[in-house]
Amino acid sequence: MVEETEKLATTAMKEEAENSSSMAKNNHISGGEDSETEEGEIVGGDSDDPAKAMAPPPPRHPLEHAWTFWFDNPSAKSKQAAWGSSIRPIYTFASVEDFWSVYNNIHHPSKLAVGADFHCFKNKIEPKWEDPVCANGGKWTVTFSRGKSDTCWLYTLLAMIGEQFDYGDEICGAVVNVRARQEKISIWTKNAANEAAQLSIGKQWKEFLDYNDTIGFIFHDDAKRLDRGAKNRYTV
Repeated sequence: MVEETEKLATTAMKEEAENSSSMAKNNHISGGEDSETEEGEIVGGDSDDPAKAMAPPPPRHPLEHAWTFWFDNPSAKSKQAAWGSSIRPIYTFASVEDFWSVYNNIHHPSKLAVGADFHCFKNKIEPKWEDPVCANGGKWTVTFSRGKSDTCWLYTLLAMIGEQFDYGDEICGAVVNVRARQEKISIWTKNAANEAAQLSIGKQWKEFLDYNDTIGFIFHDDAKRLDRGAKNRYTV
């Protein structure tokens, strides 16, 4: 999967570069305010036809689902505020090109402030226990040393938006939590009681990340009732 995600990333980036180069060339051919075409010079074939002189828009590569980035700003949090009240949607994307345009212009986990939570969830699903789609779900979690989760965060995003999971419909989204001594990435799912689906997701995720340590799955209901006392229901 590491190779597949790298191939997806490389292919998309190459296509963007080729499209940008093509657009730049066509813009020069079609002429503009800075064009100094000599009288009688033939530019781009039939220059009298604006439709032919204009470059077509680059092709888009739509994703199966639209996804939304959410950010929980640590400076906006307070002990008195309700959990999740400071989470804000940042950007919704629905194509490979839009994903890279956003991802390449935002801070990666290692650059986020301590206390920050950065989410990527399917559009219309809020990264909260109270969301109807998440209410009966749970989460798998992988832990990293501080500043060491950037690559696995990217691979997790690519696996999700690229529909690489056999039980992809079970996935709500993912979140990276940045703390003083560690960073945690979690995948949230819809139906915690569906053991076969959860075990499949956990096993595939470890393969995609080339992660060898044991990871655990916690039910949201247990987390709400027991907080940090919640125990793993599944492990892989």
